[in-house]
Amino acid sequence: MRIKPEILACEEVARTNIFRVEQLQLRFSNGQERTYERLRGKADGHGAVMVVALTTDLQAVLIEEYCAGSARHEWSLPKGLIDAGETPEQAANRELQEEAGFAARSLEHVCELSLSPGYMSQRINVVLARELYPSRLPGDEPEPMGVRTHDLNDLLGLLRDPDFSEGRALAALYIVRDLLAERGEL
Repeated sequence: MRIKPEILACEEVARTNIFRVEQLQLRFSNGQERTYERLRGKADGHGAVMVVALTTDLQAVLIEEYCAGSARHEWSLPKGLIDAGETPEQAANRELQEEAGFAARSLEHVCELSLSPGYMSQRINVVLARELYPSRLPGDEPEPMGVRTHDLNDLLGLLRDPDFSEGRALAALYIVRDLLAERGEL
């Protein structure tokens, strides 16, 4: 079993409205010392969700939003932060209503994924939403989001879409597809 390095010092070196950057001084079990930096979420954060919402014919609901990181509009899955007092399933249903205009009668927590564990502490809960029906809640998006569906059995086709590039959304879709196949639901 690997021994965790000893944290010799931890200092916040930058803070924004959303992130904190920490610098860590670590000593490893072999005596080597290194400085690492990590990106942390808000101190009062409750996590995040990504929703794989499926129609009865196994079409995944996608939303289109402006992504500041890539400086363009991209298709992805509904997602967002978990509010205080919410379960991942409740947050998923709220985000689905805010971003795509659907609610789900069936919500299942599938897994939790790290985003980039080498330098980020954030994790995201993947929630499968089924038995969809129209329902809209006001959200915090600055502009209306596009909504479309894509066949869960054609994920390679989705990769050919130049406006879809989010790796965590693709991972969530593959995980759900394999889970449903394992259950004999595909």
